Amino acid sequence: MARRHGLAPQHRVADAKAATRAMTVLHATEPATPYLSLSARIDSFTRGGPGQCAVQVEVAGQTARDAAHPVRVPARPAAGRGERPFRPGRRQEYGRLVTDLERSRITGDGAGWLAASREAVLARLAGGAELSATQLREDLAELAGQVSWYEHKPYGQVLHIAPRVLTWMGATGDLVRGHNDSHWRITRPLWARMDDWLGAPVGRCEESVGYAELVASYLRTFGPVTERDLVWWFGATKRAMRQALSELSAVQVRLEREQAGWVLPDDVDPEPPAGPWAALLPALDPTTMGWKDRDFYVDPDFYSAIFDWSGNCGTTAWWNGQIVGAYVQDDAGHIELIVPRDPGPAGRAALQAEGERLGDWLDGEKVSTLYKSPLVTWDR
Repeated sequence: MARRHGLAPQHRVADAKAATRAMTVLHATEPATPYLSLSARIDSFTRGGPGQCAVQVEVAGQTARDAAHPVRVPARPAAGRGERPFRPGRRQEYGRLVTDLERSRITGDGAGWLAASREAVLARLAGGAELSATQLREDLAELAGQVSWYEHKPYGQVLHIAPRVLTWMGATGDLVRGHNDSHWRITRPLWARMDDWLGAPVGRCEESVGYAELVASYLRTFGPVTERDLVWWFGATKRAMRQALSELSAVQVRLEREQAGWVLPDDVDPEPPAGPWAALLPALDPTTMGWKDRDFYVDPDFYSAIFDWSGNCGTTAWWNGQIVGAYVQDDAGHIELIVPRDPGPAGRAALQAEGERLGDWLDGEKVSTLYKSPLVTWDR
């Protein structure tokens, strides 16, 4: 973690592209998380202002951009259109859309409606245009319509169908979320055509080839990993993961926790010591969320203080590869450490230094998150 994830101060990386490639992906469910994840790994990283996109990371680390200098990474076939590992989710969303379109009486032919709306969106965004879901809905009659969710429930609501169509087109590889039309802590993405964003059409590949490439990247970042880690991380079947491991000639190793793990064939040598290190990571950071089996970096009796019932986490404080606590911001925006697992004098000093570094980077701006480690919500 210290070296490969760029977490130890002496092993931080040079820029957003290097950090993205090091981590395979950055988690972006929370709008601020990619920025905070990069700040933890890059000494010189700066966030963008309104209308700028300090970093935009897409499937499989495919693109990385910063506000001042767009960086184009060659399109990766594993993340392209056609036969690819994300096909099951794409099919499910397509089926739900067709059903909801017809159930809501927007159309009697959901499949035909989606085909027409897809062509209209691609035509409107041709030539490098970037538009929001609202702008596309207002411009294109093909995207008109509303569907009701959870009718007769207290939390039921009526929503425009356009955002779901655009999300589906993102899953097919037609579209990508481009620049952010708001503050770095608020997500208001503009949609762009994937081929325009990358500067070239996205190639196709067989599903097995896509899995093999993505599994190789995951192993490089997170290995050794268990089969359970792989199946959980990819949302895939054991069969698909075992085939990918076989194609990569992955090597099975015995883990300290008496489980079998997997590494790439050129990655069997032990890692040299990294030296003492501390890190403060945001909610849903890829390091914290990188494995299903987490006992080796958080004590089992401390797990429920860091991860919620569904396995998601808030902020975390790390000392030498172990989660020892979390952090919050006070009313003035300063970093407050919550570290019930005492790391000793050296650890306390290092975590305090990281808190000051993060506080300087935030410069008083407060980051809100829906994902909070239970530790920070308990009455302390």
